[in-house]
Amino acid sequence: MFKNYFNIALRNLWRNKGFSAITIFGLAIGITTCLLITLFVTDELGYDRFNKKADRVYRIDADFFVNGNAFRERFTPSQLAPVLQREYPNVESYVRFIHQGNILVKKGATTLVEHNASFADSTLFDVFSLEMISGDPKTALTQPHTMVISERMALKYFNSTDIVGKTLQTDNVSTYQISGVIKDVPEQSHLHFDFVRAMSELPESRESGGWMSDNYTTYVLMREGATGAQLQRYVDAATKKYMEGPLQKMTGSNFADLKRSGGHFGYNVMPLTKIHLHSTLADEVEPSGNIQYVYIFIAVAVIILLIACVNFMNLSTARSAGRAKEVGVRKVLGSQRGSLVFQFLTESILTSFFALLLALVLAVLLLPYLNQLSGKHIVLKTGYLLWLLPFLLLTAGVIGLLAGSYPAFFLSAFEPIKVLKGKLNGGFRNGWLRSSLVVFQFASAILLIVGTLVINSQLNYIRNKKLGYNREQVLIVGNTSSLWIHAPNFKNEVLSMPGVESGTMTASLPTDMSLNTNIYSKDAAHSAGQVTGVPDWYVDADYIPTMGMQMVSGRNFSPEMPSDTFAVLLNETAAKLFGFNDLEEKYLYAENRSLKVIGIVKDFNAGSLRNKIPPIVFRLQSNPRSMAFRIHTADIQGLIAKIKSAYEAQPGMSGQPFVYSFLDDDFNRLYVAEQRTGKIFITFAVLAVVIASLGLFGLITYAAEQRTREIGIRKVLGASVPGIVAMLSKDFLKLVLVAILIASPLAWYMMSRWLQNFAYQVKISWTLFVIAAFIAIAITLLTVSYRAIRAATANPVNSLKAE
Repeated sequence: MFKNYFNIALRNLWRNKGFSAITIFGLAIGITTCLLITLFVTDELGYDRFNKKADRVYRIDADFFVNGNAFRERFTPSQLAPVLQREYPNVESYVRFIHQGNILVKKGATTLVEHNASFADSTLFDVFSLEMISGDPKTALTQPHTMVISERMALKYFNSTDIVGKTLQTDNVSTYQISGVIKDVPEQSHLHFDFVRAMSELPESRESGGWMSDNYTTYVLMREGATGAQLQRYVDAATKKYMEGPLQKMTGSNFADLKRSGGHFGYNVMPLTKIHLHSTLADEVEPSGNIQYVYIFIAVAVIILLIACVNFMNLSTARSAGRAKEVGVRKVLGSQRGSLVFQFLTESILTSFFALLLALVLAVLLLPYLNQLSGKHIVLKTGYLLWLLPFLLLTAGVIGLLAGSYPAFFLSAFEPIKVLKGKLNGGFRNGWLRSSLVVFQFASAILLIVGTLVINSQLNYIRNKKLGYNREQVLIVGNTSSLWIHAPNFKNEVLSMPGVESGTMTASLPTDMSLNTNIYSKDAAHSAGQVTGVPDWYVDADYIPTMGMQMVSGRNFSPEMPSDTFAVLLNETAAKLFGFNDLEEKYLYAENRSLKVIGIVKDFNAGSLRNKIPPIVFRLQSNPRSMAFRIHTADIQGLIAKIKSAYEAQPGMSGQPFVYSFLDDDFNRLYVAEQRTGKIFITFAVLAVVIASLGLFGLITYAAEQRTREIGIRKVLGASVPGIVAMLSKDFLKLVLVAILIASPLAWYMMSRWLQNFAYQVKISWTLFVIAAFIAIAITLLTVSYRAIRAATANPVNSLKAE
């Protein structure tokens, strides 16, 4: 019996090749999109889950709001973790990191810049699941000047992983003995470890450090059965016990005073597995994800899959007139309604499985494109296939049942007498459900089109917004701290080169996401309400003009005034925070010294436009961590080559890495996630429109077939081709207009929520909705007109000769 159903289903699919191709291809695109997004979402949700104790590991983040200024960062005092372990039995272990970032490593006569370096406690292997290839995890980081490196770094520098006892020179001055080699950390980790040095060599890591100095990233491992809520209570108790006194001494305010003024001072606990998607901190070591994007992509996958299913339902019911006589004859010959339902469901499920096979091929072909768009390295591993294949088979079956259920029950309900007498009226205009589904399809497509337009508008706004500094034609030279006392000589040499207009030595750049915070007071006594923490930037006298910043009042630092060593500049936000309306005898107090405020710098966007402009205090100091040069030349590469030669010619710099970038490129890298999201949205919007257009093409085809005789009669009576095209098109245009009315407010609401991620955002213009509506209407007209014109230009004799 089933074989008979199967054979009939195959014959029907083959007999209606055009319909079958549209249905299978539309479903395949929907399943492909769903599959690719499933892989993407699974990858995002899988971060840090390779750690066997991941559900018991938490990071402690600072969260302060003191006297009008907010700080949120991933740092704690050095002694917070040891105190938690000592005083609270449910805290099993902890590990702290410091100086996370880049490192210089010598290889032969050459020095290379490497990433993912840090200092860590010897308890690293108790908290994180890092497989040791060689060495003993219990002793690997217990001794000063020892280092654990990753497998790929071991192969890069030694061509072997059996290297325990060998040494590496780092940062041009330190030599470390290799005490262990670990397997490379999986891609799905918010932290990667290539060079881990022993924390024990840092005296400041011991408990003697100050409670008000936050420099350590702290992870805590709780015992089995303990919860994050318990750890939060422990952290709150330890904060009050050990930090309220030092806070009051430093700021003049205790916790109660802060609460009364609307402030707070504390630390938040974040589960390890939530850091990648839920952290909103600006100073994460590695770029993090965004849980909102995960939700958006899941919604997009469901929408596109539903659009594809709707296509199938629409096309199946639209062609009901073509199969009405088949149903009538089957019923007259004794077929029961159940067997007809089973027959049509068999066709539906078979169509779905053909679409699944095509979708698998498309997914394999498009996976590299997804990786390119998302910046990931997703591969179809065996572990994926173990759950993915059953999931896909189940999905195909469910799609077949859901998409085919309405057509099956609809077709099988035809009364044979009415069908065989030709009284069946299955026209397009009478299909209210079919019309509703078309509205759903186009409303979904318009949602994606508007989303794409808003994301691109925001990115264009970011690219073109006046930031308060000039990021164009600014060359950043890194690793200049290796120049030591020769840094000023190098700077002067570069300034003498043609094409270089100005230059500065600084530890702070406008694109830096991490801000060093210091405590400043408006009075020497550090009275209550007069003290707050403010980021301070160490710059030289050339910084403001080189960056193209503007002075609002006062003056810039001057190398001819030695007293400027004890002077500061404020940006406008900092001046407002301290209540300085003028500069007459205005001072700040920090580090037991008074600092005269000599100038106000016009506000500029520091870091990302996701965040508001922070208050900034500028201090005069020629910090050679990096240098920035404003250039103006047609031969940029030639100038860079000259600067590189001058860099390598400095004493002791032979073999040192010459690292450079451009400030505008560094700025653009702050928005990589948004740029990728925009590209993915464009791709999905195009897919949604393609699927909806395929369905529309199928519907107009069957609508024209059902009205063949009507069209013939109208032509004989003198109807024009444009008139017939308009007659066939107007029903579909009405549905698209309804879809526009439904989708527009939804799109406005959803994209307004997305824009809340940015402190500075574009306004959603009504023109974006007009553009989306125009695209939808244009696609509808193009799709419908082609088939309508063919129907209108057909010879009426062919359609009327049987009458």
